Amino acid sequence: LPAVDGIEVCRSLRTFSDCSVVMLTARVEEVDMLVGMSVGADDYITKPFSPRQLMARIHAMFRRPRVAPTSAERDEPPLTIGDLSIDVPGREVHLAGDPVPLTRTEFDVLVALARRPQAVLSRATLIETVWGADWVGDEHLVDVHVLHVRQKLGDNATEQRYIRTVRGVGYRIGTGR
Repeated sequence: LPAVDGIEVCRSLRTFSDCSVVMLTARVEEVDMLVGMSVGADDYITKPFSPRQLMARIHAMFRRPRVAPTSAERDEPPLTIGDLSIDVPGREVHLAGDPVPLTRTEFDVLVALARRPQAVLSRATLIETVWGADWVGDEHLVDVHVLHVRQKLGDNATEQRYIRTVRGVGYRIGTGR
């Protein structure tokens, strides 16, 4: 992509589409992969690559189809945590009435937590829920997405109003101090 960066293409694409995205790139640093995945890529492959590996990863993505919501899902009431409102079928998040722009993956992480508000979800559970059981990669990618969601919700490490870290276990959603 001579005129624009692949990260920006993916970020822009995620503002209007939920299509599958595989980033095929010469950038081999872990931070590049984490950024690519955090802006919404479904997979990240570095050059040189094996065409067989590329096809295997594409086939794995197709085993996790993106399905249209059922009528019951379309009628699902918003999930509410304090002044945070999550419209799952509409894929919209509002904080105190203001829209919160999240990537597809950030949204899915937030919904996974919000659907089980009292449970502590491990990285492995979040990976299985958001990316699927056959996803292969560094599970610390979850931490990157949680960090981004926290930032967009106004949370930080010392004031965890919405997403709380349970040391050595995982994350849970809640309100309060």
